[in-house]
Amino acid sequence: MSNAGRISNKWTLLVMYSLVQGTKRYTELQRQIKGISPKMLTQVLRNLENDQLVCRKVYPVVPPMVEYSFTPLGKSIAEPLVELCIWAEEHDKMLRAAWQLK
Repeated sequence: MSNAGRISNKWTLLVMYSLVQGTKRYTELQRQIKGISPKMLTQVLRNLENDQLVCRKVYPVVPPMVEYSFTPLGKSIAEPLVELCIWAEEHDKMLRAAWQLK
């Protein structure tokens, strides 16, 4: 799958939108993103890390602590992502009406 295809995935967008707000731990992301399974969250985070959009930082403590944040490349998509989310919220009713017609 292309990078664009992965970024347009529902779960990927929600993870990225959560990271726009700052560095998050795995459990914080899981709490914020309703309905995402642990397997899917792990897969999305790995893909974003492989695409160099997200940085995974592991702290040598017990229990293990891992944080996720945007890389500089990931930060470059943050502003367009926020704009897209704002647009979607502003046009929510119109979009829902269009989907119901189909």
